Amino acid sequence: MARIPVFFSFHYANDVMRVQQIRNIGVLEKNEPLSPNDWEQLKRTGETSVKHWIDENMKHKRCVIVLVGAETAKRPFVRYEIEKAWNDGKGLFGIYIHNLRCPRNSTSAIGQNPFNNFTIENGTKMSSVIHCYNPSTYNEIAQNMESWVNLAIAEAQRR
Repeated sequence: MARIPVFFSFHYANDVMRVQQIRNIGVLEKNEPLSPNDWEQLKRTGETSVKHWIDENMKHKRCVIVLVGAETAKRPFVRYEIEKAWNDGKGLFGIYIHNLRCPRNSTSAIGQNPFNNFTIENGTKMSSVIHCYNPSTYNEIAQNMESWVNLAIAEAQRR
């Protein structure tokens, strides 16, 4: 089976090690995160350059997965990625990752649902139509990831 091309949206500084666990599940197309040095270098080039990088890296993806840590909902580039995914008609959903262990700081506090920050047609909160899953274990994510992606893509096609 072909791997599904997805884009991961997350707060780099806090969650990159948790995100790497999810990338290693194997049902999705590999797309390695930038190294910390590359991410810092990209950020120094300015907001426009970062948005261009996001646009280019999201271009051929079928789904955007927001990996929700303690501060993800507050991150401006995560907000940009969510809005872009919605406007581009891509599959979109979130996964709370606070229960995944990080070697640096163990588990973390649950973050806010980032889809609560958006209003769509008729004043509806995006969080009422976009799923944000709260798995308790890595295995739960691994067992459900492919079906969550397929569901999000199907739902986007119906919007």
